Amino acid sequence: MLTALIDRQKTGKGAKVTVSMQESCLDLCRVKLRDQQRLERVGYLEEYPQYPIRADGKYGTFTDVVPRGGNAGGGGQPGWILKCKDWQKDPNSYIYLTIQDTNWVRTAQAVGHPEWAEDPAYATPEARQPHIFDIFAEIEKWLADKTKYEAVNILRKYDIPCAPVFSMKELENDPDLRANGTIVEVPHKERGSYITIGSVMKFSTFTPKITGSPLLGEHTDEVLASLGYRPEQIAKLHAAKIVDVVKPHAKQAAPAKAHAVPAK
Repeated sequence: MLTALIDRQKTGKGAKVTVSMQESCLDLCRVKLRDQQRLERVGYLEEYPQYPIRADGKYGTFTDVVPRGGNAGGGGQPGWILKCKDWQKDPNSYIYLTIQDTNWVRTAQAVGHPEWAEDPAYATPEARQPHIFDIFAEIEKWLADKTKYEAVNILRKYDIPCAPVFSMKELENDPDLRANGTIVEVPHKERGSYITIGSVMKFSTFTPKITGSPLLGEHTDEVLASLGYRPEQIAKLHAAKIVDVVKPHAKQAAPAKAHAVPAK
């Protein structure tokens, strides 16, 4: 909208702005679109799980379509979802980590393998690729006694691209998302307070206020008044049941929790 506004200021002509949901989602997939072109050019994608060189010396099986990446991120950089401490009990105990050549030395230092930095078998992306899953396995050993938060706090000091894998519950209660207004609590006259997404656009001069949806007929009188109806006319419309204002329902009490009786 701002681009169209600036264009109008320059040209004196207004513009119609349309945004397609499909095209917006495709914008989020632009890296995969680039991967498709890479695949069409060379026939394989090194950072995908399908790539590893087989015993016969040939690359893993690729069709003419970018494969599902699974735990890999794709996009030209080897990345993987890695288990952290207590992953057996906590299905959300994972981080995502990307290995970048620009800070490979620091990555090797961070995960306790400084010898990788000078080893010819690991020193370049081409040399590392046949060992990439062995490298991730070694990093998982390093992660075994660290929570995902502890691991990320250490790795970020080495400028290693990584992040904890959040559950929806963690996102719901994340203090940073709450503080910046991305996750907000909205009061509602009928259902009570609930959590939803606030404004993902942030403004320096104001914070958009997220309000609950109105009840059916809640603003009937206000709308009729704005159309020129006088109070006595509005009252007649109500009396004749032509319009009505729906009042909030009483909140239902939460059902009692059942308690299990231990077997004798």
